[in-house]
Amino acid sequence: MLSIRSTAFRDKEEIPTKHTCEGEDVSPALEWSSLPEGTESLALIVDDPDAPDPDAPKMVWVHWVLFNLPPDSEGLPEGVGARQLPEGTCQGLNDWKRTGWGGPCPPIGRHRYFFRLYALDCRLDDRDRMSRAELDRAMRGHVLAEAMLMGTYQKKHA
Repeated sequence: MLSIRSTAFRDKEEIPTKHTCEGEDVSPALEWSSLPEGTESLALIVDDPDAPDPDAPKMVWVHWVLFNLPPDSEGLPEGVGARQLPEGTCQGLNDWKRTGWGGPCPPIGRHRYFFRLYALDCRLDDRDRMSRAELDRAMRGHVLAEAMLMGTYQKKHA
């Protein structure tokens, strides 16, 4: 069964400040395993369904979009930048309208951050800057398996 984990935090636990706007804002190290047979590529979406306020969420805020990760990759190192991504990986746009990691920076309350990994039966169009909605449409009918890791974060300083 497809799985995803981080060496920085455990499922349902707090994401360290280092990976947020209050710290270095670098992506956490991620590891995955048990890809299903027939996996041709992977996609990773990190989002926050609690924006802007967990007591009155109004939208899902997208923090990171990657796709066409090669099936022989086993994860991503901490603070991975465009040059360190596995060959062939494409970067989509987050909700700041840029590529790359944008760490947790919740305006109020404790938010949940979902790291969603998808095993796909194909490679998608090599088109950088695809939005999450465009990626969702492109993946439709191609998802072999999905794994999820959830971390939380609440700002330490207002």
